[in-house]
Amino acid sequence: MDCGTGRSVTIRRKPVSMRATGRGTNVNSLAISIQTALLSSIILSMARAGTAATIFLILSATATMAQTQNLAAAPSAPSTAGFVGSDACKTCHADVWLNFYKNPHYKSIASGKEPPERTGCEGCHGGAKQHIEARGGKATIPHAFSLMEPKQVLEDCLGCHGRDFSRANIRRSEHTLNDVACTSCHSIHHSPTPKYLLAKTQKDLCYSCHATIRAQFDMPSKHRVNEGFMQCTDCHNPHGGFADTWGMAQRPRMMEQALTDEEPCLKCHVDKRGPFVYEHPSVRVEGCEICHNPHGSMNSKLLKRPVVFTVCLECHNGSASGTRGQGVDLQSSRHNLLDPKFQKCTTCHVRIHGSNADQYFLR
Repeated sequence: MDCGTGRSVTIRRKPVSMRATGRGTNVNSLAISIQTALLSSIILSMARAGTAATIFLILSATATMAQTQNLAAAPSAPSTAGFVGSDACKTCHADVWLNFYKNPHYKSIASGKEPPERTGCEGCHGGAKQHIEARGGKATIPHAFSLMEPKQVLEDCLGCHGRDFSRANIRRSEHTLNDVACTSCHSIHHSPTPKYLLAKTQKDLCYSCHATIRAQFDMPSKHRVNEGFMQCTDCHNPHGGFADTWGMAQRPRMMEQALTDEEPCLKCHVDKRGPFVYEHPSVRVEGCEICHNPHGSMNSKLLKRPVVFTVCLECHNGSASGTRGQGVDLQSSRHNLLDPKFQKCTTCHVRIHGSNADQYFLR
């Protein structure tokens, strides 16, 4: 008999003797014990075989499901249909191809490692096969940037540039929220600038929208952007910045923060950085622009008001009770503000941005 284990078990019949006694029928217990043991062995073998078969079925089903999931998770190989290579483009677009070797995007061709959908002209514009077969026309270009919406342009550019940390906030930047696309500032094929593929020189590009700021840079006291000493991106990140750590994170916008999320002013004015033993709270909380106009001012030192003491009186005006109304010191009665010598507070309070020696910033 086959028990399911691959081995046959032979069962031999053995006569069982029975005899009547006064107490009842006496059965040959030895024969019954042998038959019982053989029957138990057969049942146990069949149970083991059934368990093994069940486990085998479970493992097989698990392996099949795992293979199915792996096949579903595996990215499908990108199709190369429609890609003909950048050499086909230079036949008609010779003016673009002539200087394309100077373009930062040319490295996708020079490396020779990129797939067709990331290489050269087709890396940005898509496969050119249909465009060539139609003998030109913008409508046959899969990604014709002049016909695309700002959000579509952004998505195309972020396909490669999305890994740059400086563009981490571009989706929520003021430019993106106002439909200023990448191609509004950058000219990929005909840039006149040596860096960043800008459509114009940086200051002229920014001035084309920010006309009021341009006027501030023509004021007597200013940062020297027009002279070329510095540029807008020394302080601003046009692709969007992280929330400011000063001024309640409301203004200014799109700042290029310095060091440990500090104001960009401290990249140049390092002596104002601190930390100081005696901090001037307005500098740390409201930031530099609470007293200064950063782009330009009619007043010296980019101050918001023409006389120093009027700037100080915006906070130190005694509007609250006591000599320290709401934590702001009130000047003593001997400060006669009609006297010219008291109208320039920094004559005495020389360390107005913070001091390590005196709580009143006298030294």
